[in-house]
Amino acid sequence: MQELLLHCRPGFEGEAAAEMQELSAIKGFAGYAVTKEGSALVRFVCPGEGDAERLMHKLDFRQLIFVRQWALGNWLEVPVEDRIAPIITACSKGPIASCMWLETADTNDGKAMAALTKKLSKPLESALTKTRFVRPTKTEMPRLHLCFESGTRVFVGWSWAHNAAPWPMGIPRLKVPRDAPSRSTLKLEEAWHHFIPRDDWDARLAPGMTAVDLGAAPGGWTWQMVNRHMKVIAIDNGPMAQSLMDSGQVEHIQADGYLYKPNKTVHWMVCDIVDKPARSSSLLARWVGRGWCREAIVNFKLPMKRRYQEVIQCMEHVQDALDEAGIKATVSCKQLYSDREEVTCHVRILHAGSFKIQTLS
Repeated sequence: MQELLLHCRPGFEGEAAAEMQELSAIKGFAGYAVTKEGSALVRFVCPGEGDAERLMHKLDFRQLIFVRQWALGNWLEVPVEDRIAPIITACSKGPIASCMWLETADTNDGKAMAALTKKLSKPLESALTKTRFVRPTKTEMPRLHLCFESGTRVFVGWSWAHNAAPWPMGIPRLKVPRDAPSRSTLKLEEAWHHFIPRDDWDARLAPGMTAVDLGAAPGGWTWQMVNRHMKVIAIDNGPMAQSLMDSGQVEHIQADGYLYKPNKTVHWMVCDIVDKPARSSSLLARWVGRGWCREAIVNFKLPMKRRYQEVIQCMEHVQDALDEAGIKATVSCKQLYSDREEVTCHVRILHAGSFKIQTLS
């Protein structure tokens, strides 16, 4: 197995390839990317025997910004008359898996494969469990990925749960809540799923916490925090949804989100303002560098060119502010499924003791 298959947002194949190329070089592995514009897939080939698997285990999947999901394996040509037999033979050469995921590219062509994957799902699952190449179990075992590029070409690969996305193709199945003011609400919900372990939600998204939503109107992100029973200060010159104001948990301040300064340190600051990424990263750097919040989630809207380089510069700007202030924190970034021409950055300030709300001078 000399290849990693990477899923990404259509149109961002170059960015996914660039970060894999850079990270593999840092880890000391030779490899090259094969891309096709708009395909939503990137092939990363490591010519050295066993290097692809070693690289996958050396890299932390959470470091990858533009890669939604990955798998280690090889491409397989299958005849229309019998697709299952050659897939079974290919699976015999890999590790035992705990589950099987049928995948396609996140494109219109990929979606057109849905009828085929649905047709093959039960026969494949039956054959793989019968041959014991897939053994459903609660113990941590690799996951089998079967990604169909066409009816006769499939990637047979594996990923490990502790170092990959928890969803097929890296796409969470989230629905827009009926009473949420806008679809953007899914951006914040998906960010929480990605950046916060589910077991930590009760502690880090607790009722009674205080939050500031910059550029809040009409309230898609505010809705998520109100739904978690937080108290939210919504900053925007535009109107907020009346249902949120009726909750009694929201204070609406008509002001410029970039100029607002809280009177007290808050648990959360979130921001989805449409502006240049440098300005948004400066905003984030100011909030975390001055200790105005405990955690923050901010979206960076990306330019048309040099998008990967722009993201790296934004993250370095935030890290420099934390270093200058002597603050230890985790800084991470991801292009989520709900994102479009943007990425989502998360910062969590680490404290030795419990976090306390402080009045700011």
